[in-house]
Amino acid sequence: MLTLRGYTSLRIARLEASLNREHNGPVDHTLLFDARARVLADLAARHQATAAAVSALEDACASRQWWAEQWPDGEAYVAGLVAQDVQDVLFETAGRWPMCLGCPEGPVHSLYIQPDLGGPDPVWVCEETGEVAAALGYLGHR
Repeated sequence: MLTLRGYTSLRIARLEASLNREHNGPVDHTLLFDARARVLADLAARHQATAAAVSALEDACASRQWWAEQWPDGEAYVAGLVAQDVQDVLFETAGRWPMCLGCPEGPVHSLYIQPDLGGPDPVWVCEETGEVAAALGYLGHR
């Protein structure tokens, strides 16, 4: 359970307010909430749901809302792209995330989203073996 409950509620309220504004076209808001929930679950599963990481997640969701409004056919890509956006921000600020826990030997390495550039049904893949580690949102499940 996150200890950032009040902070998260504030960020959720801001996201909900931004989702209620329409720009070039309607966006299925459940896609953004689903993407947020899946990435947040993976952050929490790897003990990375810090204030900075959640803030990066909120920023990624807001950015991808605009992106989905501009390209409605790309809505299926939103969840994977949000995960990649958060991964990029964390790499620059906190280090690699998520780390691969499935390879006991060899160099320390991370997972990446496949298909590249997002897509329907994104999964985390080991960068060393190419094996699927988990579906997006399921890093905490075995």
